[in-house]
Amino acid sequence: MKTLDDCRKAIDSIDNEILKLLNERMKVVQRVGEIKNDSGGAIYRPEREKAIIERLTKLSEGEILNKNAIEAIFLEIFAVSRNLELPERIAYLGPEGSFTHQAAESRFGAMSDYLSLSSIASVFKTIEAGRAKFGVVPIENSRDGVVGETLDLLAKSPMKIVAELYMPIHMSFASKARHISDIKSIYSKDKGFGQCREFLSEHGLENIEQIPVESTAKAAILAAQDSTAGAICSHIAAKLYGVPSMFENIEDVYNNTTRFVILSDFKNVPSGEDKTSILVRLADAQKSGALAHFLRDFDEGDVNLSKIESRPSHDDESFGYWFFIDFYGHIEDKYVQKVLNKHADEVTWLGSYVKGDNAI
Repeated sequence: MKTLDDCRKAIDSIDNEILKLLNERMKVVQRVGEIKNDSGGAIYRPEREKAIIERLTKLSEGEILNKNAIEAIFLEIFAVSRNLELPERIAYLGPEGSFTHQAAESRFGAMSDYLSLSSIASVFKTIEAGRAKFGVVPIENSRDGVVGETLDLLAKSPMKIVAELYMPIHMSFASKARHISDIKSIYSKDKGFGQCREFLSEHGLENIEQIPVESTAKAAILAAQDSTAGAICSHIAAKLYGVPSMFENIEDVYNNTTRFVILSDFKNVPSGEDKTSILVRLADAQKSGALAHFLRDFDEGDVNLSKIESRPSHDDESFGYWFFIDFYGHIEDKYVQKVLNKHADEVTWLGSYVKGDNAI
């Protein structure tokens, strides 16, 4: 290929072959959908998608495409494939442009039917009622800790965690004001203010009226309506709602990450790289050493815990607590069952799912 025209002709020829192969893939996908429809199999198989990406990454060693590039391409192919098998509706904590919306699209692609909801509780209610197949909600942030509402709702919901994903959180300061000195109020989610304290102090904005709203995307919507207001929001939300970004990456911690979970009504099969979440209500919670005795069984059973979080048991008037625990392994693994069977009356299974990358 000596000229630009030669390169373009080569690209067109390759694109034609890619399209032909994708159509062949989708024909197989349609047959998979028919088989799953007959057998009642789950459409979303995170462990299968992870295995494909890992296989292709190894196949591409020494080539131009790395794992991130392969994942970006094939996650969209997977999303299109799933929608051919069965159209999907995904409920998420909105509005459009929120970090949760971005997390949902990163897994379910542009073709899916998205339902923006105003609260985490609404996401749970929607999937429990069958108005959406999947729900996407935040559960934990590397700076601010767990999202208590999500944990409390998991304790009561029949829905299970079927996947997790971690997403870097980068904040922008957006406003239609001509100068930063013209800003009289700032909108953001309450945690958005907390994650950007140093920026606000450095720019003399710590004493400007701070107005908490339900999401950073809503902050961008409100700032778009007031030329004396600013918003701490994502770059995508600022662009989506037409609010110029004055400053990018204003978060205090550069590696700020949020963990999101995908909720649905099915059980994943073991993948060999799983994580499990459980809720523990200790029968003798008031007894000295009750939690230590419970955890000792995990240690002796060689079950590696990745997280333990206590939450007030709202149905207990004696200041009791529940414990949310994440550990590595699948509910069907024999060594996991051996431990959990000892505490069958104390443990509620919340889901087993493929371990996400870049864990907090």
